[in-house]
Amino acid sequence: MRLHVLFALLLTALLAALAAPVLQADDPKTVEVKAGRITLKVPETWKQEPPANRLRLAQFAIPVIKEEAGRAELTVSQAGGGIEANVKRWIGQFQAEGLKQKLTEGAFGEEGRYVFVDLSGTYNAPVGPPIAQQTKPTPGSRMLGVILASESIGTYFLKLTGPDKSVAAQAQALRAAFGGDAGKEKEFKLDAKDDE
Repeated sequence: MRLHVLFALLLTALLAALAAPVLQADDPKTVEVKAGRITLKVPETWKQEPPANRLRLAQFAIPVIKEEAGRAELTVSQAGGGIEANVKRWIGQFQAEGLKQKLTEGAFGEEGRYVFVDLSGTYNAPVGPPIAQQTKPTPGSRMLGVILASESIGTYFLKLTGPDKSVAAQAQALRAAFGGDAGKEKEFKLDAKDDE
C-alpha cells in the first residue's frame, strides 16, 4: 500500500513539474512557429496560447522566475504605423518617472532591419479589451519590443512584457527567435517627428 501512495505522489510531482514553465533563458531546444509571413524559433518553454484578440497573430506565455509574481507574455502582431511612431507609443505605455530605456537597431536575414526596444519601470498594463483602453500601473515591469521590417515580409511587432527580471532573462532568446544579434546592434535614435 505504501508503494502505491509513494508512486502516486511521485507521479503527481512529476506532472506538476512538467506543467509548470521553467526559466531557462539559454534553452537550446526550440520550436518553429509561423506568424503571418515570419517564422520564429522560440524556446520550448514558451508555451503558445490562442491569441487573446484578433490583432495578434501569435501569443506565448513566458516563464516567470520564482521571486517574481505576475505573468509574462510575448505577442506577435502586424499593424500599421511607422517604426518611430510605434517606438514612441511603446515608450508612452510606461510612466515617465523611473523609466529606463535602451533603443538599438540591427539587421536580420538578407534585407531586413529591426529595432529592439528595452524599457523598464512602471508599465501601464492593459486591462480588458483593447477598445476599452483601460490600464493598470504595474511597477517593476519590463518590455522588450521588436519591430521587424523588410520589403519581402512587411512590418511585424514582437512585444514581450512582464516582471522585470523574468523578461530581461529572455532577451537573448527573443533575439535568437528572429535571428537578431546584440553584438552587431547600434544605437537607435528617435527623431523629433514620426518615421513614416
